[in-house]
Amino acid sequence: MPPRYRQIASQIAEHIEQGQLNIGDKLPGVRQASEAHHVSLSTALAAYRYLEQEQYIEARPRSGFYIKARFENAVCPPSESRPDTKPTLINSQQRVMQVISAANRPGILRLGATVPDASFLPVAALERALASAARHPHARSNGYEFPPGYLGLRQQLAKRMNKLGCQLHADDITITQGCQEALYLALKVSCRAGDIVALESPLFYGLLQIIDSLGLQALEIPTDPQHGISLEALQLAIEKWPVKACIVVSNFSNPIGATLNDTRKRDLVAMLSAARIPLIEDDIYGELSFEQLRPSIAKRYDTGSDVLYCSSLSKSLSPALRIGWIAGGKYSEELNYQKFTLNAASATIPQLAAERLLRSGEYDRHLHRMRAALATSTARIREALARHMPRGTQITQPRGGYALWLELPKQVDTLLLAEQALAQNISIAAGPLFTASEKYRHCLRISCACPWNTQLEEGLATLGTLANAQCI
Repeated sequence: MPPRYRQIASQIAEHIEQGQLNIGDKLPGVRQASEAHHVSLSTALAAYRYLEQEQYIEARPRSGFYIKARFENAVCPPSESRPDTKPTLINSQQRVMQVISAANRPGILRLGATVPDASFLPVAALERALASAARHPHARSNGYEFPPGYLGLRQQLAKRMNKLGCQLHADDITITQGCQEALYLALKVSCRAGDIVALESPLFYGLLQIIDSLGLQALEIPTDPQHGISLEALQLAIEKWPVKACIVVSNFSNPIGATLNDTRKRDLVAMLSAARIPLIEDDIYGELSFEQLRPSIAKRYDTGSDVLYCSSLSKSLSPALRIGWIAGGKYSEELNYQKFTLNAASATIPQLAAERLLRSGEYDRHLHRMRAALATSTARIREALARHMPRGTQITQPRGGYALWLELPKQVDTLLLAEQALAQNISIAAGPLFTASEKYRHCLRISCACPWNTQLEEGLATLGTLANAQCI
C-alpha cells in the first residue's frame, strides 16, 4: 500500500481529472488538509508537494496552492517571428476599428480588445476614490491641471519608479490621457514625418495607428515570445537604416507576452544609447506579473536620459480613468509643450482619485488580487484553446499580462475566422492587425481578462470548431 501522503495526493488528482476541481481553484490550506484527512501537517504538505511535482498544482508565494493547467507543457509556444526587415508605411487600420467597435456591442464575447472585464477591477474602491476626489478643494477650483499634471499623483508615480531603480523626481513625469497618448507624444518629440521607427513584430496595433498618423515608417524586428526583441537583428537594422527611434514593450508585451530579462534590457539601452537612438519603453503591463515580484524596467539602466518611459493605469486599475504618464528624460520640457498643444490638460478628478488609491495602498492590494485572477484566467483559457484548436496550434505561455498569441496551421485564415466568429457574437483580433504588412494571417490574439462562465466556455469551443473547419 502506498504511503498516506500518496493516497491523499491520488484522491486530489482524481478530483482534478474528473473535473470536480478546476484550473485556478485554490486548495484548502495545509492545516485544513491535515484536519480533513486526519494526518499530520508534514503529511498534508508532502501530499501537496507530490502533486506539485506531478504538475497538478502550483504554489504561489504567500497565497497557497492552486490547480494548474495540465496542457501547459503539451502545447509549444510559437518560434521567433520573421518580419520583412525593411521600412514600411502602415496599411489601412480600418480592421482595428472593427475590433474596437465590436467590443462595445451588447452580448458580445470580448476576446479581441485587451480591455479588462469589470470583475477584475476594484470597482467599489474606484467609486469611493472618485467621490472623494470630486469633493477635494483642488477639484472644486474648476481650473485646468496644466502639464505636467497633478503634483500629488506625479509624486506617487515617482516613488514607484524609484523603487524600480530609477532616480526620478515628480517633475520628470508628465501625466497623459492613457499610455496611447504617452506613446504619441514620445514619437512626436523624437521623430519627424518620414522617419524610421524600429519596433517588435508582431506589435500592438495601437502603435501602428500612431505611426501612421505621424507619417512615420515601421521597421519590424524579429521577436521571440519568451525573450523579446532580437538585439542582434536590431543591431543589424540600425547599421543598415537611419532609425530615429525604437519602441519596445519591455514586460509581457502585447500581443506575444515577451519579457526582456535584466541583461537584455541593459544591453538594449546601451546599444541604442551608443547609436544615439532614443528608446521608447512601453511598460503598460509591467505591474501584471503572475509572480509576486514585478519585473524590472529598461529605464533603470538609462544614464543619458535617452529612455522615454511610458505607462498607464488603464490595464491594471481602470481604463475609464485614462491615466497614463511619461518619464521623458531630456525630452521633458518638449513633452510638456506638446501635451499642452494637443489638449491643454488631462482631467483633474481622475488624477486626484488615482493619487488617493496609490497613496492609501488600495492599488497594491488590488494588484495582488488581480495578478492571481489573471494567472488563473490565462491558464484556463490557454488549456481550453489547446483542447479546441486545430492540431499543431502553438500558443504563447506568458508570465504576466493577459494576452495569448496563437499560431495556427497555415491553412487557417484568421481574417475569415474573425468574420465567422463575429457572426457568432465572438470578437477576436486577427494576426494581420499586428503588423505593417500582411503577415501573421494564420495567427490571432486572445484577451484573457474575462471571467470564466458558460458564454466563454462555449465561445472558445465554437472558435475551435470554426478554425478546425478551415483545416478539412
